[in-house]
Amino acid sequence: MAKIGFIGLGNMGLPMAKNLVMAGHEVTGFDLIEECISGLVGAGGRGGERIEDCVLGVNAIITMLPEGKHVDSVYGSGILGSAAKDTLLIDCSTIDVDTARSVGEKAKNLGYNMVDAPVSGGTGGAEAGTLTFMVGGTENSFNLAKPYLDVMGKNIVHAGGMGNGQAAKICNNMILGISMIAVSESFAMAEKLGLSAQNLFDITSSSSSQCWAMTSYLPVPGPVPASPANKDYQPGFTAAMMAKDMKLARDAAISSGQKTELADSALQMYERFLAEGGSSKDFSAIYKMINNSS
Repeated sequence: MAKIGFIGLGNMGLPMAKNLVMAGHEVTGFDLIEECISGLVGAGGRGGERIEDCVLGVNAIITMLPEGKHVDSVYGSGILGSAAKDTLLIDCSTIDVDTARSVGEKAKNLGYNMVDAPVSGGTGGAEAGTLTFMVGGTENSFNLAKPYLDVMGKNIVHAGGMGNGQAAKICNNMILGISMIAVSESFAMAEKLGLSAQNLFDITSSSSSQCWAMTSYLPVPGPVPASPANKDYQPGFTAAMMAKDMKLARDAAISSGQKTELADSALQMYERFLAEGGSSKDFSAIYKMINNSS
């Protein structure tokens, strides 16, 4: 079994690290929040007092950090040049493509194998070990990373060169963010027209408009028992996180010269929802704002 350093033990990182421990790996974790480190220790992992404790003497380093600036800082000042050259680097953060490629280029120039491997599947997928990983990097780096990713996920996809994992994640979540608003608007309108949510769901879930935001994550209470709508919109994926990903999509659109008019409008709606106090709710709770609008 491998020795793994895991930096970033938040809502996603901690259950991912726990799954590695359960698979028999020796995991040393670090986070700025002591409670998160304690959670890993309680599951059989080790707690690091500093980032360096997760960097030295390990076979692989996995990072799950909030933003590109954190990834750039942690790799620039704590990992690159400090970790042994045969240490595999896996960044599972969702960040902008430019930073992912910049950090990856620095790692390559120093002789490291590195992949960017953002995830889809939310906290439930992290806990169950069923995440989807979208992986950017060389074929060799991907093959080295896959055994670790297989422990934490069930769908591991090589998307191409460094940064392509982030590109895939951003495009995926742009579709999700837009489709959630489309589903919310449709079900809100149906209610005002006198059509029940169950009736509309029975029709649309097996017709041309069906999508994941509807069949697996319906924002309306009732038809999909497992959806956050039936749990007071307790988050599997917060509205704040969706807004962050939509902003990354906007930045990528500007960088690539692609117009994304629907995505731009969707971002404005999520930002309005955050301003109205919805940041800690599941992103599907935007339905409540839409349904209450006139």
